[in-house]
This record gives sequence, C-alpha cells and structure tokens, in this order.
Amino acid sequence: MKFTIKKGDLVDVLSKVQGLTGRRSSLAITECIRMHASDRQVHLTATDLETCFEGSLDASVEMPGTIAISARKLYEIAREFPSSDILIDETENRWINISDQKVHYHLMGMNTEDFPETPTFEEVALFELPSADLKKMIEKSIMISGVGEDKKPHINGVLFERLTDQEPRRVRMVSTDGSRLSKYDLFCPDEAQVPAGPSVLIPKKGLHEVSKFIGGSGTVRVGIQESYFIIKNDADTLAIRMLEGQYPQYGEIIFREDGHAIRMEKEPFHNMLKRMSILCTDSYRAAIFTFDDGVLAINATNPDIGESREDMIIDYSGEKIEAAFNPKFFMEALNGVEDEFLVLNIVSDKKPCLIDGSEDKSYVSALMPMRV
Repeated sequence: MKFTIKKGDLVDVLSKVQGLTGRRSSLAITECIRMHASDRQVHLTATDLETCFEGSLDASVEMPGTIAISARKLYEIAREFPSSDILIDETENRWINISDQKVHYHLMGMNTEDFPETPTFEEVALFELPSADLKKMIEKSIMISGVGEDKKPHINGVLFERLTDQEPRRVRMVSTDGSRLSKYDLFCPDEAQVPAGPSVLIPKKGLHEVSKFIGGSGTVRVGIQESYFIIKNDADTLAIRMLEGQYPQYGEIIFREDGHAIRMEKEPFHNMLKRMSILCTDSYRAAIFTFDDGVLAINATNPDIGESREDMIIDYSGEKIEAAFNPKFFMEALNGVEDEFLVLNIVSDKKPCLIDGSEDKSYVSALMPMRV
C-alpha cells in the first residue's frame, strides 16, 4: 500500500479519534487506526469496542491496501510533520514508512485481520438536525458526568427521546449523576422527518466523542438501528453501542407547579456562587442556602480553612427555607442557561431546586439538597 495525503486533513481526523484509540480495551489493536486506501480515497476506522468511527479522506493512491498503525504515534508524527503532504508506504512484514524529502519514519504496524469487525448499517431511518444545536444539546447533557465506578446505566448514559406526538416536535436528552438532573429539548425543524421510536440510553463517553466531530454549521443525520445510535455527516460516521436498562421516571422532578419561583439576574448570582465556592473542597462541598424575607444568604463553612457568607436581594416572600447545596453544581447548571435572567424554583430543604431560563425553557436543571 502506498498513498500521499494532506497533513491538515489527517491531523484533523487523528486529533478527534484520540479519545477512542487512547481508551483501554481488551484488544491492543484498538489503539490503532485502520487505513484502507483505494481509488482516490483513504478510509479510516477507529473503535474502542463501544464507539466506532468511520471516515474518508481524499488522497493520491499509488497502490491500494490496508494498514493498522498506532493512532497516537501517527497523530504525533503528522502534527509535527514539516511538509504539507505525507507519504505513507507499507513495506514487508507490516513495516510502514512515513516520509517526505527531509524526514523519514519507519514504524511497525499491526495485523489488520486482528482489527475488530465494525457494524454495518442498511436502510437506517435517518433524520436531520442542525449541527450546532445538536452539539449544544450533547455538551449540556454530558456536563453531568458519571460518578466514579458507578455501573448503573442511567448514571453512565443519557436518555434520548423522540417526542413526535408533541407540538412542536422535539428530541430530548436527560442526564443525571444521582445528585442532579438536566433536561434539554431540541425542537425539530418542520422539514425534519423524525421517526417515532422507543427511548434509548446512550453512553456519555460515546457522546463526548461525538461532540468532537460535530461542526458549528450545517446539519447532521441521526438514526437508531438495533443496538446502535448513529450520527453521520458528509464524510464521517459515528456509531455508539447503546446501554441496556431502565431510566428513572423524571417527570415529577422537573415538571411541577408548586414551589417558589424566584427570578434573578444570572451573572451576579453566578459571581456570588464563585465566591462562595472558594472554601469548598472534596471533603466539604456543601454551602447553606437560606431563603428568607427577600434575601438569599449563602454560607460556606470549612473547618480546615474558615467560613464565608454573602447576601443577595431577591424577590422572595415565603417561609424561611434552609437547604444545603453544592455551589459548583449550581454554577454548572447556570452554564446551561443562556438567558440573561434565570428562574430558581425552591420548595423545601428536601425537594430538588429547579433552574431554567426566564424565557427559554428548553433547558432545565434539578439539584438535590445535600445532607449535612
């Protein structure tokens, strides 16, 4: 096999697959990227056995063939390569030359027959979504990561729902780590033919890889076939093996009519939280939020460091409520709100506190009080 490929094109793809090839699996060859040269293209495949990437790049192919080479080393070489064109040439016994007129690398490849079989998809019902909107949706969902070694599917996965019976039609992602929960609705364009189907669980780490490939313009195609969640753009395909398991009923948490709805400006509240989180550590994560007679007071106490307190005037006239929350969770929830003003809904020290935008209700975050 022998072909010449553009440095920029190769570096761009290799930088995005490092999360796949750098992840430990039961097969050493998953650290490699498979490259199949034919006609005027090189087809690339990478997998960690749970998420699979397939893409293609234009190339000048002198001799067709297939190699499997360390994705990390090839990325490091390509990134620092002095020329804009890279010649990749396989010689005997899976040795691979990477060169131009000035620099030469001689690397050992691996047996391509050992590379895992990748799924094939036929007649998948794909529907289009705006790339930028889907990327935003994924990033807001994976912001809540799993907790340590928790193996529960609903902790490691994101619930994906197609709400085709609602107007406007939407797709929804719900994410939780057991202490907080977020819901994000993406309203589908009128021309999007979204097929009805069951809710599915997508691994958060797979969605993290997807977010690297989705651009900020145009559209992507999304589909579900058997046990895979599929995302395609013009050149690339990502397939994520979905999780099995039941997702907890979340409707009663984020859709409620009781509670005190407090409208406040986002930025001053965010700055207050940053100041009050300074004394929080892994051992002392909680701060006391006190809602009482038009004032929100936050008090953080850390026996190893000291204590802090700050007050903010708010529109609140209910009974006094004292609840402990992790202020860093509050700040992350605020990052999901794009409005200038937010609405904080508090019921008691035992029920979740809800946060969403004053106008935009597509994103909602629920934070559980902590026990102190």
